[in-house]
Amino acid sequence: MTISPLKKLSASIRSIFSTLALVLALPVLLAAQAPATAGIQAGVANALPDAATLTVWQPDSARMLGPAPDSPASETAFAPEPSTVISSRPAKPEQHRFWDRENALLFTATGGMAAADFFATHANLAGGGRELNPLTRPFARSTPLLAANFALETAGVIGVSYLFHKTGHHKLERLTSLVSIGTSAGAVVYDRAHRR
Repeated sequence: MTISPLKKLSASIRSIFSTLALVLALPVLLAAQAPATAGIQAGVANALPDAATLTVWQPDSARMLGPAPDSPASETAFAPEPSTVISSRPAKPEQHRFWDRENALLFTATGGMAAADFFATHANLAGGGRELNPLTRPFARSTPLLAANFALETAGVIGVSYLFHKTGHHKLERLTSLVSIGTSAGAVVYDRAHRR
């Protein structure tokens, strides 16, 4: 049983859009799983100086003084006994530089896989094949446009990674490059398997 090119294209498009939806929805899903008190705790921590001493009255630690003057003997007066809580601002999580070793390797691999995808696509187009990706198809008419497409894809991956880095989503920052490397590798394998 053979699969028609239209079904292959449809499956490829669905795969691309589902991967894109996952990458875009992941920050929302991660934010929804954060505890509700995290924002309150962060607000309190930011309002305190680096080493603040707070005095808090706790009803459980009040000491009994005995009957208050001018009150019946059944009533007992309580004097608050302050307890001291020493709080310090939590240490900021260590952040890495954007162009650290891991990102440099990931971006190099992203660019390398984009170049491999360019050469495999170019060879297929030169042999009479056609571009299956509808987003790349308008650029497939000329070699410079096709090269510009893959260069812009690589720049876009770096830009999205930088956006995730600046917003503190460091796992998504790395995942963006990994998804791009995986999709380019899949395209190269597909191009090699269906070479004309």
